[in-house]
Amino acid sequence: MGDPKTTTNAAPSTSSSKPPAPPPPMQQLSLVQPSTKKKNKPKVFRVFRSVFRSFPIISPACKFPSLPGGRLPDSYRNVAGNRITGTLFGYRKGRVSLSIQENPRTLPTLVVELAMQTNVLQKEMSLGMVRIALECEKRGDKDKTKLMEEPLWSMYCNGKRSGYGVKREASEEDLHVMEVLRAVSMGAGVLPGKSDAEGPDGEMAYMRAHFERVVGSKDSETLYMLSPDGNNGPELSIFFVRI
Repeated sequence: MGDPKTTTNAAPSTSSSKPPAPPPPMQQLSLVQPSTKKKNKPKVFRVFRSVFRSFPIISPACKFPSLPGGRLPDSYRNVAGNRITGTLFGYRKGRVSLSIQENPRTLPTLVVELAMQTNVLQKEMSLGMVRIALECEKRGDKDKTKLMEEPLWSMYCNGKRSGYGVKREASEEDLHVMEVLRAVSMGAGVLPGKSDAEGPDGEMAYMRAHFERVVGSKDSETLYMLSPDGNNGPELSIFFVRI
């Protein structure tokens, strides 16, 4: 038998084991802050708002205020200073989120995660009219919380209770989606998804449109989607109410 071999601790090879590559940097945002200036509402809008205040508040059974044909009258569709950009987006098997912007090139003023899967909303939209109601309890007279600052909403879709909508701060992914869509004013499609969220074939669906914002009172606001197809496109109304 020969002499036992001595072993030495060799330094780890630097050529065969490279450190993981750093994640790619976040795309620099070109979105700007929304305007803080209050726009003067034209007289025709003030008249319509006073009429709208007479509509019944949505009850727990989710009885919607009615408009002829479920649409905002044509005479109010082009009211200046009252149109916003709304984007519904989410992974097909994940929950859909609503982002509200002053216009496609501004940061979101509100992001609400809805109690509905994206593919379910797509199916409802394909059938025609969709009415989403987000309800919460009224606050005391001295409470100054604005309607769109409420953190939690009971959600109804076409009169059926579907869970809770949650207001949240815009995430990096939300801002990335808004940045990618900054040149899109209206439209629908899919964006590449994240493999760790939805698998290698995951896609994020989106639908963006102009919405007419109607303020009924400090406890009620409604967003009416303005379809580029006139009377042939899908109809979507989103109600925010405190009851």
